[in-house]
Amino acid sequence: MPQFRVNYDYATLRGDVFGGVTSMVVALPVSLGFGIASGMGAAAGLYGAIAVGFFASVFGGTRSQISGPTAPMTVAMAVVLTSHADSLAEALTVVVLAGLLQVLLGVSRIGRFVAYTPHVVVSGFMSGIGVIIVLMQALPLFGASGATGGPMDAARALPAAVSGINSGAFAIGSVTLAVGFLWPRRFSHFAPGPLVALVVGTALGILWFTDAPVIGAIPIGFPALQFRLTSAEFLLPALQPAIILALLGSVDSLLTSLVADSMTGDRHDPDRELMGQGIGNIFAGLIGALPGAGATMGTVTNIRSGGSTPVSGALRALLLLALAMGLGQLVEPIPLAALAGVLIKVGWDIVDWRMLTRVHRLRREHLLVMLTTLCLTVFVDLITAVAIGLIAGGMVHARRLERLELDNVMSVPLLDTAFFADDETVADGDPLAARVGMVALRGTLSVASSHKLVSVIGLDVREHEVVIFDFSDTVYIDDSAAMVIGQLLKVATESETECIIMGLGNDVAATLHSFDILGDVPADRIVGTLDEARQSAREALGANAKAQKG
Repeated sequence: MPQFRVNYDYATLRGDVFGGVTSMVVALPVSLGFGIASGMGAAAGLYGAIAVGFFASVFGGTRSQISGPTAPMTVAMAVVLTSHADSLAEALTVVVLAGLLQVLLGVSRIGRFVAYTPHVVVSGFMSGIGVIIVLMQALPLFGASGATGGPMDAARALPAAVSGINSGAFAIGSVTLAVGFLWPRRFSHFAPGPLVALVVGTALGILWFTDAPVIGAIPIGFPALQFRLTSAEFLLPALQPAIILALLGSVDSLLTSLVADSMTGDRHDPDRELMGQGIGNIFAGLIGALPGAGATMGTVTNIRSGGSTPVSGALRALLLLALAMGLGQLVEPIPLAALAGVLIKVGWDIVDWRMLTRVHRLRREHLLVMLTTLCLTVFVDLITAVAIGLIAGGMVHARRLERLELDNVMSVPLLDTAFFADDETVADGDPLAARVGMVALRGTLSVASSHKLVSVIGLDVREHEVVIFDFSDTVYIDDSAAMVIGQLLKVATESETECIIMGLGNDVAATLHSFDILGDVPADRIVGTLDEARQSAREALGANAKAQKG
């Protein structure tokens, strides 16, 4: 559990209370809207904000983070309901499995690696999520039923929705959307824009446009256990969507944690954060709630309102629970078009406009990765988008590393007159003959550059009688680079070139020995310093000269 500050005082408590209350007000319309958008219902969204919000705050690793239903998790859950589950029980099984996987990710201490996801992948994915939210909510904005088959089904149903428009619903949605965009930011500290927009839209629905579709009856009271055991045969096919749900929730939460760190100056614990999010999603699955993650909008609102410890997040969840105990009659008359207006504004804000307005300045490979991820998110599915986006981003990164790593490889001749002054083995030779070469391998060598090492320096190896492989400045080599060094040694053997290994560090030596790369190199040809390498090269040249005379 995160440690509270030792000097937790009245000022800190007041800030946490203000942060909890304000973020609760922001979460109410958004969680209800996400619950409906997912297909699970408004109550599921509200209970998700309670379960994930409370347990992620208590057990998580980001002091001021607010958690609950988010756009990526909502879209992913809608896909689970429509494509991977035949019943609510099966869908909740996926949620519980996803929570367990998040806990395992935290226990295995690999949460920090999520932060290494390329920004262009995150940008394309989040922009795609924003487009999906806008497409999906366009139908209730016109008074039509929401699409259950994904964004493409929503796009195909849009012409029919426009032709059969419910004028009352469209008026409510338009006004709600306008209030969301036009509400002054300086007033948000006193009344959050989403709440004001929802109140205005609801007032229009109650007073004038009474024919617009509304939320309707939702359960009132403490969330009850909804989880039911499914057949054992379903567990294996449930694993794939559970993995995606867990990864999406993890990436979403840890990116929000980075935002919180940038605003507060704190450092979050990524592994503990994943454990807290996983526990929250386990409980969400048990009570039939929408799974969630770290919510950027709620977190920013909490911090700006003074929240600085997990107390604010836990208080927000408890306030939502208190409202849920008697809230049903208050939210039943909320028009679906009003919620659609709120969510379309949320979707618009999720789109990475900062990146999209700079596409003409992006490198071609970065632009390709971002647009590929965005298009796959919208037109295919989230699973494919994340997988292909990470692969493409990794390939671009590897290509860049290849150039940087090869720049650190030097293959230079060591002129005999400079290298072997007064040495009888070169007295009769051409004074500029480069009989000894040195290959300096500096920095890091990985799979990114390994495939080109042979072509870059293989020819130089063949042209010398002796080659010194200098590892003095080598920091790290991976398995691929180690195998390529073995190939270079083989090239040298086939060319009757003597090899000297110089300056091996412990880590590099351990890697080379683990693959038996140096098995054919004599022990006296493995040296530590340049002077020792010079002496070994003299001996090798001398042996070659005697062999030629003989």
